[in-house]
Amino acid sequence: MKIGGLMKMTLLDYPGKIACTVFLEGCNFRCPFCHNLPIVDSCSSDKMSEEEFFTFLTKRQGLLDGVCVTGGEPLLNPGIFDFLKKIKDLGFNVKLDTNGSLPKKLREIVGLGLCDYVAMDIKNSPAKYSETSGCHKITFDSVRDSIDFLKASEIPHEFRTTVVKEFHTSEDVAEIARIIGKDENYFIQPFRDGETVIQRGLTEFDSEELKELLEEAREFAPKTQIRGAEL
Repeated sequence: MKIGGLMKMTLLDYPGKIACTVFLEGCNFRCPFCHNLPIVDSCSSDKMSEEEFFTFLTKRQGLLDGVCVTGGEPLLNPGIFDFLKKIKDLGFNVKLDTNGSLPKKLREIVGLGLCDYVAMDIKNSPAKYSETSGCHKITFDSVRDSIDFLKASEIPHEFRTTVVKEFHTSEDVAEIARIIGKDENYFIQPFRDGETVIQRGLTEFDSEELKELLEEAREFAPKTQIRGAEL
């Protein structure tokens, strides 16, 4: 397992849980606004071995409630099933972050009880998916398959979209909200520029513009919230 970093404690990444966040290297997307370039390119300077990670985790039994497994795209890793099982066997809840492009693996992991919460990114409206994901081989079909699976499943989950002015409009956000539907938890996350963003110079939405996106989304997905910004 290629581990590119570890956040030893977070109160934000796993709803209702005190958790750590482990970053698995590698991704099949290259979203221009991604903050995890070293993780995507498997060149992180904070690498650790699987043995080191589980030594850390064993020492945190009784202190942490859960583990957030993120990336990159965690489901690309061939050892992901064993990795998640080891975490579960230590008594931790698992939150899995995914871009939804590997619906078969997602179904298998949920079916085996290897995660307790799924957070799925929806990068953009279907017509803009390849451009926004930075991967022209990707279509929305696999993403829609994962959306439909999670909506029909009993596992707690959320959908989320990071919004960037160069890639997203209110119409895009409304279309995403229409696809996920009125009963789903949907989070709009404002892009913030930084040193490790894949494409520098992208533009952030201001608070008034975020409010407009929120209103558009809530017409179709009333439970939509803004995450990571004060409105």
